[in-house]
Amino acid sequence: MAVALAASQERFDSRGHLFMVADGMGAHAAGELASKLATDVVPLTYHKLVDLSPPEALKEAVLQANRYINGRGEADLEFRGMGTTVDTLVILPQGALIAHVGDSRVYRLREECLEQLTFDHSLVWEMRAAGHLSENEEDIPSFIPRNVITRSMGPNPEVQADLEGPFPVQTGDTFLLCSDGLSGQLSDCRIGQILGCLEPGEAAQALVHVANLRGGPDNITVVIARITGPQRTLDSPKQKANFENGNGTPRPVHPIIWGLLGILPSLGGVFALANSPKVALALLLAAFLVGCGALIYRYTKPHRMVFDSRPRGKGPYRQTLCSPDAEFIDWVRDLVNQLREAAEKESWHVDWQPIHPHQEAGETATRDADFVKAGREYLRVICQIMGQVRQRQTRNEPDRAAGIF
Repeated sequence: MAVALAASQERFDSRGHLFMVADGMGAHAAGELASKLATDVVPLTYHKLVDLSPPEALKEAVLQANRYINGRGEADLEFRGMGTTVDTLVILPQGALIAHVGDSRVYRLREECLEQLTFDHSLVWEMRAAGHLSENEEDIPSFIPRNVITRSMGPNPEVQADLEGPFPVQTGDTFLLCSDGLSGQLSDCRIGQILGCLEPGEAAQALVHVANLRGGPDNITVVIARITGPQRTLDSPKQKANFENGNGTPRPVHPIIWGLLGILPSLGGVFALANSPKVALALLLAAFLVGCGALIYRYTKPHRMVFDSRPRGKGPYRQTLCSPDAEFIDWVRDLVNQLREAAEKESWHVDWQPIHPHQEAGETATRDADFVKAGREYLRVICQIMGQVRQRQTRNEPDRAAGIF
C-alpha cells in the first residue's frame, strides 16, 4: 500500500492526497514484487506529471507502472507473468478520483450508506454486466469460479485502467481501499457497520482481524481515509469539478537554467575586473534574458484546457444501507463469545484485565440500545484479544486464532 499526503495547501490544491492498495498475484515472490513496483511507481509518476491534469496524470501513472512491471517480468523468467491489482484514490478539492485495475475495491461510507465506487474486474462481475448472471450471490452456479479476475497490471504491456469520478466529497465521508481478502470474507453491510462504529485506525485493525477470524488470508490490505474538515471538501454542490492542465502551480525549471543564472553574472564580474566591459555587459545581458525566460516559462502555461465536470466511469456500482442494529450486535457479540471460548479451550495466554472494561461497556450499551457504542466496544474486545495473539505470533509461537470460525 502507499499513502502520499500533500505537504502544503498549495500541493493539496494541485495534486491532492493519494492513497493506494495493490494486491500481488502469481508466485509469492512475484506477486510481492509486482505490488511493490506498483506502489512505488504510480505515486512517483503521478506527482511528476505536473503538466497533466490530475485525471490524466493518474491514468498515465497507472499505464506507465503497468509497462514497467511487464518489462521487469519479461526480463526475468522467475517473475514472468507477475501481476497485481491496483486501486489508487486521490482526494482533491474538486472531489475524489479513482484509478482501478482488478478486483480490489474502493468504498465510500456516507452517513449510513456504503457505496462501492469501483467495478470488479472478475469473471462473475463481467458475466453480470453481460446479463448472464443475476445480482443474487446465491444464484451463481457452483461451476463458475468466483476468484478469477479478468484484468490486472503486469502480465501484458498494455492494460485498460478504469478512471472513476470525481465523486463529490463532504465532511464525514469515509473512504476504504481494500484487497479482495477483506471483501471476500465480509459482506458490504458488515464492512459498513464496522466502519461506522470506529475511528479509521481502529476500524482498519478490526476489519482485518474479523476477516482473518472468518478464514481470510494473512495479507489483507486495508487503507481508510476520513474527511474531517471543509477545507478538504467540495461542500457546495454547485461548484464545478473542473481540472486544468498545470493546475495553477508553477512549472519546474531545469537546474541547468538556475546554474546559468548564477554563473553568467559571476563571469561578468570577472571580465569587468579584467577591463573587458563589453564582454561583461554581454554576459550580464545574457543572464537577464535567461532569467526572464525562466520566469516566463515557470509562471505561464502553453495552453489551459478545462475538462468538463461530468464524472468518469459509472460508479457507484452498489449501495448498501449499513446502520449498526441489534442484529449486527448479536453477530459481533457472537464473534467475541466464540473467540473467548477458543482462548480458554486452547489455553491462550491472554491478559483479560484490559479487556473486561470493553466487554462490560458493550453489554451496558446493548441494554441501552446504543448499537454504535456497543459495536465499538465489542470490536475493541476482538482487537485486544487478537493483538495479544499477534504479539505471541511474533515470538514464533503458533497462531491458532486465524480462521477458527
